[in-house]
Formats: sequence, structure tokens, C-alpha cells
Amino acid sequence: MLVFALIGVAGLVLLLVSLVVGEVVDLGDGAVSGTSLGVGAVVFGAVGAVVTVNGWAPWIAYAASVAVGLLAVLVAQLLIRRLSATEDNAHIDLVGVQGTATTDITQSSGEVALDAVSELERRLAWSTEPIASGTRVVVLEHQPHSVRVGPYRPED
Repeated sequence: MLVFALIGVAGLVLLLVSLVVGEVVDLGDGAVSGTSLGVGAVVFGAVGAVVTVNGWAPWIAYAASVAVGLLAVLVAQLLIRRLSATEDNAHIDLVGVQGTATTDITQSSGEVALDAVSELERRLAWSTEPIASGTRVVVLEHQPHSVRVGPYRPED
């Protein structure tokens, strides 16, 4: 039982360090990450402890722990790859996207809610001309932390 507890705790520490600090273990050029190894070790320890507490033979505890632990590593690594491939880190050009000014916008401050699917929150905005809250706007320039907007004027 002590072996399962120690491996489970070590896995939890590795998992927490990987999540807080970043990947400290990266085997096979990203084939296995510290996060997935941590998940596998936690599952290994948990399964071993459960099987041992229920009075099963030690060889069953080790066999079940290895099998379920490896499965957990595989599933965790697949989920990590899938999440890494999402658009979260992709550069999205917002120039031309319309939205609504949620505050008055000046040359130094303001906030907009954009109509793009990728925009779940409001963005900091600024404009070369004053724009009143509630006005429809269009993005003229996209910077990392803010957007420059102007009033939306539909073509007649």
C-alpha cells in the first residue's frame, strides 16, 4: 500500500508542478508530457490503493495499476494534444470585425464587445475620434492587447 501512496503523491506533485510552472518533463519530443505522466502516476496510486484495501492479491493490484495508469497517460496525452491544436494560440486578425462600444471610447481608453465568434470577452479599445457608448464600431487596427476602432458606417 505504501508504494501506491508514494507513487500517487509523486504523480500529484509532478502534475501540480507541470500545471503551475510548465512542462518540466517532455519525453520523445512531446510524445509524453509531465502532465500526462503525473496523471498516470496519480491513477496508478489510486487504483493500487483501492485494489489493496479491498483485499485482493498484490499482483492484481500491480497489474491493474499498470494497465489503468498507462491508459490514463495515453488519454491525458491525447487530450493535451487536442487542446494544444485548438485555436487558442492561433493569431486571429480582427481588422474589419464589427462590434459595439460598451463604454465611451477616446484616444486613450475604451472598451468594445466584438461580434467575432472567437471574442468571448470585451476588449480594450481606443479611437482617434470620440465614440459614444452603444455606438456600432469596426476594428481598424488589431494590437496584442487592444484594438483601434472607428464608427461603423455602412456603405449606402
